[in-house]
Amino acid sequence: MPWIQVYDPVNNLGLSALLAVIPILFLFYALAIRRMKGHIAGFLTVVVAIIVAILGYRMPAGLAVLSFLNGGLYGLFPISWIVVTAVFLYQITVKTGQFEVIKDSIAGLTEDRRLQALLIAFSFGAFLEGSAGFGTPVAITAAMLAGLGFNPIYAASICLLANTAPVAFGGIGVPVITLAQVSGIDSMLLSKMISRQLIFLSVLVPFWLVAIMSGWKGVKETWPACLVSGGSFALGQWFSANYLGPMLPNIISALFSLVCLLLFLRVWQPRNIWRFPNEPAVKGTRNHHTPGAVLKAWMPFIILTLMVGDWGINSVKAVLDQVTVKFAIPGLHQAVIKAGASKAMDAIFTFNWLSAAGTGILLAAFISMLILGMRFGDWLRIFGETLYDLRYAVLTIFMVLGYAYIANFSGMSTTLGQALTVTGKAFPFVAPFLGWLGVFITGSDTSANALFGKLQYITGQNIGVDPVLTVAANSSGGVTGKMISPQTIAVATAATGYVGKEGDLFRFAIVPSILMTVIISIITVLQAYIFKWMIPAHGDLTQMATATAVKVNLANGVSILAGTIIVIIILAVIVASGNRSRGSRGVYTPGK
Repeated sequence: MPWIQVYDPVNNLGLSALLAVIPILFLFYALAIRRMKGHIAGFLTVVVAIIVAILGYRMPAGLAVLSFLNGGLYGLFPISWIVVTAVFLYQITVKTGQFEVIKDSIAGLTEDRRLQALLIAFSFGAFLEGSAGFGTPVAITAAMLAGLGFNPIYAASICLLANTAPVAFGGIGVPVITLAQVSGIDSMLLSKMISRQLIFLSVLVPFWLVAIMSGWKGVKETWPACLVSGGSFALGQWFSANYLGPMLPNIISALFSLVCLLLFLRVWQPRNIWRFPNEPAVKGTRNHHTPGAVLKAWMPFIILTLMVGDWGINSVKAVLDQVTVKFAIPGLHQAVIKAGASKAMDAIFTFNWLSAAGTGILLAAFISMLILGMRFGDWLRIFGETLYDLRYAVLTIFMVLGYAYIANFSGMSTTLGQALTVTGKAFPFVAPFLGWLGVFITGSDTSANALFGKLQYITGQNIGVDPVLTVAANSSGGVTGKMISPQTIAVATAATGYVGKEGDLFRFAIVPSILMTVIISIITVLQAYIFKWMIPAHGDLTQMATATAVKVNLANGVSILAGTIIVIIILAVIVASGNRSRGSRGVYTPGK
């Protein structure tokens, strides 16, 4: 007989909310105060959540454990699968030496420190966030700026601030994909809504970066470049998020921003070349690589863009989904009923091993191996190293998603949502701060979405505001918490060799972080009550997750895949021709 959820287990909504928030408070304590490692904090939080579910909500122990395992499975696949393959592709460029060429091709464009920050910390950092995420952008861009002559701690600060607007679509869209899974809202719908909130922040961030570096005088000197950088990024983000889905916005907008700013700098330069006071002479910032070498270095990411773009097209997904495996979670499927609902909750795991975005990235990595001349054994070794390096990260994702499913299946998320309705019409202002708090606690917009996604849905529904807006606000507000997250700050100090200076970075970032969250909150309120037309049109959200898939033309999907293969072959031939013209320098040698 199915178990029926209870949302007020102690017969007092306020006290029930305090009971439901215990796991979240414990996670905050474990990470922010005790500074536990993510996977340990996640495991202990799961234990606390199971105890609360069993003793407080009277949920059968077996259902509590099964709901954890169900969420953990989704944490492993497709979410961790995307993270692992994205970082693996990035590691290929590092191990083959191509990333140095990428770095040089960006860093040699200008000697003005402000413009270097826009190119590297903002645009290229967004590209790394989109293709790898998981702390990679801050680590790499901070190290790059330090290598160019920036004060290391200052470089870390700049990169923390720059790594805001791209976070929602980081790691090939993992945060949005997770948010869709937890909330039950279509990922494309959330992608549209999030972009319609973040485009304003995307335009603002370059101006903010320059203002911090050189004051308002510096903004006056470089405002055309700031506008080109932020404006082109916002335009690319809006277009790709609204028409291509959540996986490519960062990659497309970052590349578009880089190209636009590069072309603009060919016809415009600031009157004064700004450098740091008492700065020593900097050598080797000019790009001496041939166009062919630069093309080869960027090939893994070009292929990545092509593959992920295909994997996001419905007709292609329909072709690849022919081998998808689905199965009900034994003992959990239709074993839980929401209070007042007529139908039990489904617990079906979808193992779309071929159509998953991570598989598309893995294929991009395999093709990159062939183009770069790697040995298959070295390719496998790097993949194994990547798995080993990310083992605790994957475990953390497993635990956090497991907790999120416990909260959803036990009714804890619903309790918190009902309690938050006391904020009434003010909740749209509060919603982004929930995401901000979640990212501060977990260091990940993905994890914050897993924690609060369902809560945002329920609360928005209860106060009469479109849940699409409140759920999206969780991710949009979360991006501003990234810069003050203890985990992100630790990555930044480690990358620049300034471990122990975490307090300095936190003090630098806390004010911009809060101010940016307030901006997102104001935007959310305006969209909730005044500019409702900015919310994308949609049907009944309660039926969206279980709606029958729209029929697509499989032949179109096959044609698109064939076209992509032809494009990749042409690019490979171009790179190979360049390699032959340069001799053996184009061949990857292990150990170099």
